[in-house]
Amino acid sequence: MLLLLTFLIICSSPTVLGQQEESLFEDDVDLADFDLDIAPRRVPRQVKTILNKETKPHIQELSIKTTIISRYAFTAVYCAMLNRHSAPPQRGFSASRSPPEHTIIGGRVYQSEVRPKQKKVKQENGKARNKESGEARMSASIPGRNRAVFLLTYEELLQRRLGRYEHVTSLRPLQLVSRLSLDVTIVDHSPITHLQVLPLRNGRSTNSGSSKTQVKKDPPVTSITFGPNIVQQAKITNGLLGDFVIRYDVQREMGIGDIQVLNGHFVHYFAPKDLPAVPKNVVFVIDTSASMVGTKIRQTKDALFTILKDLRPGDHFNFISFSNKIKVWQPNRLVPVTPLNIRDAKKFIYMMVPTGGTNIDGGIQTGSDLLREYLSSPDAGPNSVSLIIFMTDGRPTVGEIKSTAILANTRSAVQEKFCIFTIGMGNDVDYRLLDRMALENCGMMRRIPEDADASAMLKGFYDEIGTPLLSDIRINYTEDSVQYVTQHLFTNYFNGSEIVIAGKLTNDSVESLHVQVTASNNDKNIILETDIPLRKRQIETEKHVNAARVAMASGPKTPASGVTHGLGIALGSIAEDFVERVWGFLSVKDGLRSRLRSQTSKEREDHIKQATNLSLTYNFLTPLTNMVVEKPEVLADGTMAPTPTSPPSSGDAVSNVNELPSDAEDEEPQRDNKKPSSQNLSLGNKIGKVERRPDKKSITVSKTSADGDPHFVVEFPMSKLTVCFNINGEPGHILRLVSDHKNSAPPGSHKKQRTYFSTITIVVDLPKRAYIEVTPKKVILDGRDRMVLPCHSTVSVDSGVLSVSIVGKSNVTVTVGGNVMFVILLHQYKNPASYQRDHLGFYIGNSKGLSHQCHGLLGQFLYEEVGLAELPAEADSEPSPVLKVKERSVPVVKKNRRIFSGTQNVDCWFARNNAAKLIDGQYEDYLMSHMFDTGDWPHGTNTA
Repeated sequence: MLLLLTFLIICSSPTVLGQQEESLFEDDVDLADFDLDIAPRRVPRQVKTILNKETKPHIQELSIKTTIISRYAFTAVYCAMLNRHSAPPQRGFSASRSPPEHTIIGGRVYQSEVRPKQKKVKQENGKARNKESGEARMSASIPGRNRAVFLLTYEELLQRRLGRYEHVTSLRPLQLVSRLSLDVTIVDHSPITHLQVLPLRNGRSTNSGSSKTQVKKDPPVTSITFGPNIVQQAKITNGLLGDFVIRYDVQREMGIGDIQVLNGHFVHYFAPKDLPAVPKNVVFVIDTSASMVGTKIRQTKDALFTILKDLRPGDHFNFISFSNKIKVWQPNRLVPVTPLNIRDAKKFIYMMVPTGGTNIDGGIQTGSDLLREYLSSPDAGPNSVSLIIFMTDGRPTVGEIKSTAILANTRSAVQEKFCIFTIGMGNDVDYRLLDRMALENCGMMRRIPEDADASAMLKGFYDEIGTPLLSDIRINYTEDSVQYVTQHLFTNYFNGSEIVIAGKLTNDSVESLHVQVTASNNDKNIILETDIPLRKRQIETEKHVNAARVAMASGPKTPASGVTHGLGIALGSIAEDFVERVWGFLSVKDGLRSRLRSQTSKEREDHIKQATNLSLTYNFLTPLTNMVVEKPEVLADGTMAPTPTSPPSSGDAVSNVNELPSDAEDEEPQRDNKKPSSQNLSLGNKIGKVERRPDKKSITVSKTSADGDPHFVVEFPMSKLTVCFNINGEPGHILRLVSDHKNSAPPGSHKKQRTYFSTITIVVDLPKRAYIEVTPKKVILDGRDRMVLPCHSTVSVDSGVLSVSIVGKSNVTVTVGGNVMFVILLHQYKNPASYQRDHLGFYIGNSKGLSHQCHGLLGQFLYEEVGLAELPAEADSEPSPVLKVKERSVPVVKKNRRIFSGTQNVDCWFARNNAAKLIDGQYEDYLMSHMFDTGDWPHGTNTA
């Protein structure tokens, strides 16, 4: 499966442990759980005597929060670690399969990004490895005497097996944790009919954790919490914990299935029940090579004996064993299920003896010929389901050993008449071969780990596919209402599973969606169809998404520092579009499947291009993409390499409002841009020349910003209040945001966030006129020389008066001297609607160099203090809150705003009526005649 992963690393010195430093970044990996592996790496024996076991960092807190919305799970992991020693550990934090997109250590940001995979991806020099299986591994050392915070978020679509959804959280910190908590919230508009919290699984053993687990049901929200203290952890296999497993199912009715609609996309869950089983024709092809000796062959025989008992009257079956030689139990036929045939089959299984090599091609060819000939005979039922169950523990060593030839031979033998389901046991299997063999022939592959209970897993896999209910399923939707529908043709539907389809609606104004399902069941043809009221389904889906957002927002706090984890913020910004993300998730999987099935190089390249583009759009880490990870430079003494500095200057900041209708104010770009840290951003600091990879420097970004339609947020740190307001301007208006030409050494500022600003210009008059003009596509720098820089590349330039650092497709940081910094977010839409335009967001990074006479829509508040009071209540009314600003009383109401590309929510006091009485003068006073107008503020202040 594919997972979306978002990862943050923060390390800070002990003097700033109280500050909150968080960032959200996304990528995607093909695995089902997250493993916090912080054990020291294996080292040569002569080095072990030097290393002290106590140098590994101490985990102060591990908090994991999962919210499952309609079977789509969003998970955030917060891990706070402390390196008490002066030297970095041999390995501080290792996130197998989950490299970070940004790394923040010692207050500095190290950029990373998901890129199309090249033919060779090296693991050295900070590059994360992404194997074909989807595995990526990255480790980070924590400098001596430093604290680190790691935040990882990921997504997964839960699969229904044997009538249950299963969610697994891997809890393996490998040490006792001072504060350990796990919260899982399930939000579904359908009532939960079954809920089971299993004992902790640790390898082959299980550990009881029920006494530490609490379950709370408050429909539509169900919460499960697990939080053992240190004493309780010590009793659970000495703190080694294991997998925390939740299984559940929801109530479902006969009919077309469950359809969710949200923001122009839909997802369709189809899982019919109470249908008679369809007879099956099954051939078991079993590896009996020498490597199967011992436990493997014994567990395989145990599973096959059990499976024989579960065959139904009406089924037909046969067994084939393969090694150097191919042995067929009943040559040239499949036999019905009778007591005599079951007895004889048990004898054949009992007599299987491991010996010789592994002839995979021979086993598959013999089984395919046998089944294909049976299907052409008069004995085969017209609507029966046919399949091969193929099991091996090794790679081909006898007969045809080339994977490409084996796959071609298999396609030729199967002729799309039946499906092949493959099982790999142990560590020596060519899983890529088995995976492709199954995918190319309408089946699926299952792995059985080396130390797992193979008998139970083999039986469990058979149970999933042992009861077919439907065949030849086709699901169609109104042709002119949908586009880009994921896989909607299915060979079989098995009892206890689920079919999931997602699509994109072509027209939001369409009132209904016609859905038709056709399928075969035994000797009947089934047709189900209905019209889905889209607006009603949209409202229903929004309702339980809002319930999920409330659950996500209730994140815990760090008791020691009082710093909010932000886990809810990390999840909430992407959960709002969960239906679209399901569509992207399934579309990428379709592309990967189609790539494996491609018959020509052109087909393969087309599927690769499509899947790669989708992976980059949603920042999925897949077999077609990899993540390049920059790492911090740690000196020999264990400390961080020093940060360079830059000289001071002066300036002005304005922005040009782009034309967009007001109903688009809450639309977000489709995450084509990378999200920088909400409080720390990179700053290029090279002098006199362009650098492709800028050095990084810490920038503290306040909430004071102009973003949205446009939305303004002003933070008053001394008053501990945040105020917000809107400006309803006209297209083409040029606004003065920050102005301080006569009184400061450095001015200007733009915060990063999505905005309907089309151009932002920063002008400096001293010592001579210089400017930077930023658009979503390019940056024009006119300083020493005039340069035009593209926004899709990563570049750092210092022109003497102004410095600019571009992080490709993400943000632009402008420095005026060393103590005035602005950050501009680049919001770019991948597939924009008619009302959507690429735009900019403006945030203040550092305002220390601005004087107390600074002005502009944002600048006038930088040194102000405000107070909150209440007007006396009138009859039948509540008291009205007011802000005291510059001796003015401003009526306000409580609101919540999303900032930093939607990654944070901020509570603020909202001033209505174009910020009347809040700002000096009127909105029109801040209009400028042109982008380089640096005239004085011409008006006085408002009076009460």
